Amino acid sequence: MTLQTQRIEFEATKKIYESATLVFHGVDGFDVYNISIPFIRDGKRYLFGRVERRAEWARSWVRLFEETGQDEWTVVEDSMIYTLEDPYISEIGDELVMGGTHVQYQCGRYSTFFGYFFRGTDLHNLYYFTTGPNKMKDIRLVPLSDGKIGVFSRPRGAETRGKYGSESMIGFTVVDRLEELTADVIENAPYIHGIFGEGEWGGVNQAYLLDSGKIGIIGHICYRDKDENGGEVKVYLNMALVFDPTTRESSDLHLIGSRPCYPPGPAKAPHLVDCVFTSGIVMRPDGKADLYSGIGDCQAGRITIDYPFEGHGRIV
Repeated sequence: MTLQTQRIEFEATKKIYESATLVFHGVDGFDVYNISIPFIRDGKRYLFGRVERRAEWARSWVRLFEETGQDEWTVVEDSMIYTLEDPYISEIGDELVMGGTHVQYQCGRYSTFFGYFFRGTDLHNLYYFTTGPNKMKDIRLVPLSDGKIGVFSRPRGAETRGKYGSESMIGFTVVDRLEELTADVIENAPYIHGIFGEGEWGGVNQAYLLDSGKIGIIGHICYRDKDENGGEVKVYLNMALVFDPTTRESSDLHLIGSRPCYPPGPAKAPHLVDCVFTSGIVMRPDGKADLYSGIGDCQAGRITIDYPFEGHGRIV
């Protein structure tokens, strides 16, 4: 079944219990999008968000926001400002690890990009400690039951497309500790086959250890479509799947969100009108999950869905 067909079936049967656009205070004149999942530190609820002017590209900062109301977030004054895009977090032991994409320029022109990683126990004093491979986004970490750390990679490009048919792959490897996280280790993570079809791409956005020993993945899966005028549209969808680190098999890939699931709103460019860039889920007391996502590269939203890993274990 093609991804387009899966999407049509999803839209016909989806169950969305709540849908909201997040409001951000303290950054007037800027959009906030492609956020991390919310997390709790020192008794308060925070998230990192990408902050950028609507008319600008690859000129963004990552700022820390504190929850100040239902779906309302306020920038933390005097917090560290990171020259990054698309932040994400992992909690490894008592440390918070924050990653994001750093775009490099040469002589005022875009050159390349890398994943940068920061770590620390003090949210307001994280230390930059390692860099991912050249031109690789969507590197994600997950603590494992034996104390080791799972690492997901996301190679993408013409070479990947020529070899595997899909525009990107997902790799997985394990390190004993954060000090072993290097570009070479990430680059050489063995691939998980069978996730993406011809012309599709995607990646892991947040990974969760399940009490079954498997890893629940919340990610994005994408394909190209056309609008009514024949212009290209990049369709980004929220997806979930389950990965067994012992057998290295993935299963139960299914869609959990799409642009129409979130409230109507603008897009940064015409080709992004059908784009939701996944952040991840946060479990609720009622057993459902709040799924967070960037919308159209200019907003962030939240929808409430059923637990996406049903039958595979609970999140540890």
